[in-house]
Amino acid sequence: QVQLQASGGGLVQAGGSLRLSCAASGSIVGSNSMRWYRQAPGKQRELVATTTSGGTSTYADSVKGRFTSSRDDRKNTLYLQMNSLRSEDTAVYYCNYRGLALYNKHQNYWGQGTQVTVSS
Repeated sequence: QVQLQASGGGLVQAGGSLRLSCAASGSIVGSNSMRWYRQAPGKQRELVATTTSGGTSTYADSVKGRFTSSRDDRKNTLYLQMNSLRSEDTAVYYCNYRGLALYNKHQNYWGQGTQVTVSS
């Protein structure tokens, strides 16, 4: 199993920046991806960014050019650098870990979430 601890959320002014962290521990082996999701009240949960164990990151259109996801495998930590924040970025951000190989596809774990609030 994998345990995830998200942190770094807070209140920031529009146009500002914030860096989220997700510390992972446990059975982090093989092909996997770590993802950032977010969910605002009354809205569906949105996939924000995905970073695979190979280091490739993809992003939702709504955050492209503003957010950067990266992994520090030495620290087993996922980061989300958020720049040029907008009020619509306000949400609870969740860290997710999923196995991608046949032997670890059963792994699907979530962090507790961290609140990001962007003021106008």
